Amino acid sequence: MECATKPPSNISDIVSKFAKVCRFRSIGVFSTENPTHNHHQPINDFGNNVPSPEDSSDATEEAECDMEKIHPNPVEIQPKTTECANMEILELFDSISALKSAYVRLQEAHIPYDPDKIKSANELVVAHLESICKIKRAYKEKQFKEINSISASSALLLAEIHVQESLLEKLKFQVKIKNSEILNLKEELQDLDLQNRMLVQVLKKEREAIKFLNLSSFEDIFKEASKAIHDFAKPLISLMKASGWDLDRAADSIEASVVYAKRSHKKYAFEAYIARRMFHGMPLQSYNVDSILRSDDPIDDLIKDPCSNFAKFCGTKYLCLIHPTMEASFFGNLDHRTFVLSGKHPRTLFYQAYVKMAKWVWVLRGIAASCESNAEMYGVKRGSEFSDIYMEGVEELTDNIVVSDEGRSRFKVEFMVMPGFRIGETLVRSRVYLSTMRSSNCKC
Repeated sequence: MECATKPPSNISDIVSKFAKVCRFRSIGVFSTENPTHNHHQPINDFGNNVPSPEDSSDATEEAECDMEKIHPNPVEIQPKTTECANMEILELFDSISALKSAYVRLQEAHIPYDPDKIKSANELVVAHLESICKIKRAYKEKQFKEINSISASSALLLAEIHVQESLLEKLKFQVKIKNSEILNLKEELQDLDLQNRMLVQVLKKEREAIKFLNLSSFEDIFKEASKAIHDFAKPLISLMKASGWDLDRAADSIEASVVYAKRSHKKYAFEAYIARRMFHGMPLQSYNVDSILRSDDPIDDLIKDPCSNFAKFCGTKYLCLIHPTMEASFFGNLDHRTFVLSGKHPRTLFYQAYVKMAKWVWVLRGIAASCESNAEMYGVKRGSEFSDIYMEGVEELTDNIVVSDEGRSRFKVEFMVMPGFRIGETLVRSRVYLSTMRSSNCKC
């Protein structure tokens, strides 16, 4: 829309310029001074007759049609709720209304022709046009700012999109690397699974071989443990003799009413007592016995590591095996017991002999569970009939066992000297002391 900044020099130029800008049709003006002169119809500047008041409505409709021709595709203005937008619209409407009024005054100034009124009306029209131009410029500036703001926001959004796309590309590249690593790891896993299956087969064969060797070693260790108990019983009996103990009464207190083939066989009662105390109340457990087996003097291991499992085993079993009355009668004091209770181990000949015996019992328990997780220890009750499947005699008395006509052995168990072990399907027979049955019809 073009606006005049200065008043034009003649009326025709003003009207022509205004018509070009607004393109309003003449709405007709009648002089109030001489309303009866209807035959003098005013001529507008466009060469058309001024319509009568009766045609004013038609003229208004034509003006609206002309406005639609100016804007055949009017822009839809979104409703705004802000007060500032409402004020701008109201100001625009007021300016247009004022412009229409000024234009009417300009037409009225022509009938009758009054140069002063024409000049005054012309200046008023120009002023209102300038006001509308200002509104237009303000609107364009506002739109320009909004466009710039949108452009800036779009630029920031595009920059952010670019950054995110770059990040996405990096992530895609990392995914490719990870997928490649996953494939490599899967191949490695397959190789490891194959190797593991091969190792499992090898381990099964080795376990079978180790189990066979362990069973053979276990039988040897069983014999060593039996011998160690037998050897420790000797100094124990010697100390009892030296302390004035009645060995017959002591043997009878361990196993009462036993018929011994020889008086010297009472030593087996003391061996049975030692074995019973050493194996009582401690289930078979698998543990490493290599260090104890390689040790020449197990007492050194106890002193180096007084808190080891073997050291705890030795301390616990000593207190169970050697009664305070027995120790006091042997040594006249309880120094050994005091040492053990404090977590220490005395380096005396008697305690060293005890530790050597305890070593083989400790190893026997560990080896049994290592050979078979379900290994178990079994005992034989007094009065049981002898069976060479589960038992062996501690004396040659059992070498010539005679079976009666009823299929029974002529020997019965007086007491068990050494417990037996069941390892899988293998039996390590218990050692028992036997006596001859009084009658083949005796039921035990």
